[in-house]
Amino acid sequence: MIYCYKGWVHLLYEDQGPLFTMKAGDCVLQPPEIRHRVLECSPGFEVIEIGCPAEHMTCIDHDMPLPNGRVDPDRVFNGQKFVRHQAEKADWQAGRLEGIESRDIGIAAATEGLASAQVWRLKPGATQIPAVKHAAEFVFYFVLEGTVSLKAEGQGTRDLSAGDSFVIPEGMVFGLEGASEDLELLEVALPAGYGVELKA
Repeated sequence: MIYCYKGWVHLLYEDQGPLFTMKAGDCVLQPPEIRHRVLECSPGFEVIEIGCPAEHMTCIDHDMPLPNGRVDPDRVFNGQKFVRHQAEKADWQAGRLEGIESRDIGIAAATEGLASAQVWRLKPGATQIPAVKHAAEFVFYFVLEGTVSLKAEGQGTRDLSAGDSFVIPEGMVFGLEGASEDLELLEVALPAGYGVELKA
């Protein structure tokens, strides 16, 4: 998964048509073995990249030109589909926790539930995310915008701002409070649809 945090980049992907530009807030999922090419990026370009497994082979394909003259957005590459998420076209929906709205990046559907990625923001007037614990294998958060205080079991309180990130282990109680109005978080989880339990 590659999430564009700052700037822009021109990309080409096998069977996904002509060159396109990924801008801040956009995201792609590169399924296994898809051919791809990075052509140009803006000054200050930054991405958030999460790969599974952490170490994986990357090879050069000298034989396939890109674009490759075929468009097949539903093609499956080793059990996954390519995802191109454009922030400006995304719909915000009610989040699974009270006071939260989210835009789904589409990774859960493309990986048949292997993983998910969402951007969270607070509903107007909300300043916190209630204390919860989860039953996921992996949950990662990145602060895209704003500030917030993280309270995690046994860890005290930590003040976070844009560019900070944290991972919450399974079963650890945590909550977020004192959030700024512009708070946005990227959440990446394995598996998708993991269980969450509210804590009093």
